[in-house]
Amino acid sequence: MKLLHFADAHIDMANYGRHDPASGLPLRVLDFLKSLDTIVDAAIDRKVDLVIFAGDAYKDRSPAPTFQREWGRRIMRLSQAKIPTLLLVGNHDISPAVGRAHALQEYDTLQVPFVRVISKIQLLKSNELWGLPINVISIPWISRSVFLADYEITNSDDLLAEAYEGLENRIKIRIEELIEESEKSFPLILTAHASIEGAKYGGERLVMLGNDLVLTGSLVKNQKFNYVAMGHIHKPQNLNGPGPDKDDTTPDFQPPVVYPGSIERVDFGEMKEDRFFVVAEIEKGKDTKVEWVQLKEVRKFIDCRAILESGENVTEILKNKLPKPKELSGAILRLVVEYPREWDSLIDESALRKYAADAFEFHFVKRPQIVSRSRIDEGQVVSSLSPLDLLDQYFNSAKITNPEDLKKLAQEIISEDG
Repeated sequence: MKLLHFADAHIDMANYGRHDPASGLPLRVLDFLKSLDTIVDAAIDRKVDLVIFAGDAYKDRSPAPTFQREWGRRIMRLSQAKIPTLLLVGNHDISPAVGRAHALQEYDTLQVPFVRVISKIQLLKSNELWGLPINVISIPWISRSVFLADYEITNSDDLLAEAYEGLENRIKIRIEELIEESEKSFPLILTAHASIEGAKYGGERLVMLGNDLVLTGSLVKNQKFNYVAMGHIHKPQNLNGPGPDKDDTTPDFQPPVVYPGSIERVDFGEMKEDRFFVVAEIEKGKDTKVEWVQLKEVRKFIDCRAILESGENVTEILKNKLPKPKELSGAILRLVVEYPREWDSLIDESALRKYAADAFEFHFVKRPQIVSRSRIDEGQVVSSLSPLDLLDQYFNSAKITNPEDLKKLAQEIISEDG
């Protein structure tokens, strides 16, 4: 079987840029839709047997009808090509209120051919997957309100911790039961929208136990699975083998436990990461082969920082901190500058914006610093204080801890100077 796996589309993430005059859509939304088109084209061109979308179609639970239309057009292309597609409900898709429809509900309501929405923990056997020779176990996003109501507890830290631990244990037991119920003659896939212990967010931040449902490594790395299709974390990674980095020498274990990552860069935290979807070849009794397919035309994010140490040629210094204009073309640029407040008038922002005119968007963040001044006690005269007394007042004002060595050194310098 050939499986295409992607996640975290967030197609209405229009937090930067202008609108396209032709379509009326934000240009950033067109970036996300371009990546989505590439993924749908690949599924059709490669004649994949199954597409798994592992959650988070939108940025929030109440997408505008225009964005629902654009997502629907792409999903309908898969349906019309008769490519079986599973849509897992993620945390950005689900309503926080019990009983309300989630953002992908219409595909179930209208019974769109070859499209199935997964909104609960369940086992899908071959006869529920259009006759495909495969079984799928699903874990959609488990909402906090649903399982707190299930536990009939109030929102206190101790009870919450107990509830989350209890939930994770219950899920583990349920998944083990579903594994036993699966058809042993077919490959078995786990798909989930959740965090996994040891996974990394963008910026190399380890996943910490908290309000997210956190699956254990032992659960997802169960060798009875042939492939684990994850969503929720935007950093592309394989928790049981090498990731998309060609130089990754991580030992290759089975099953692959894959977060493909978001389909477009969402913010500056993802600026150094490429974007991917995954094509996996799955066969019973054989190791699953994973192909990381890079999305080539994603928007660049460039983050520059500067600390001004001189009031001369300020604008030229800041220009030199930026890449060449050719490299800025089409990029989302941010320049963060720290400087003494009194130099504010020395910065020519219009000249910097002209220099960065080819950027898609330029965020200029000014952080003027206020230098605290030491004040002598009322009634004292500076001329009446010794250099060491003044230095002592400065140390107190600057909140320098344990300044005794500095005072001793100052005494030696003053003594040598006569």
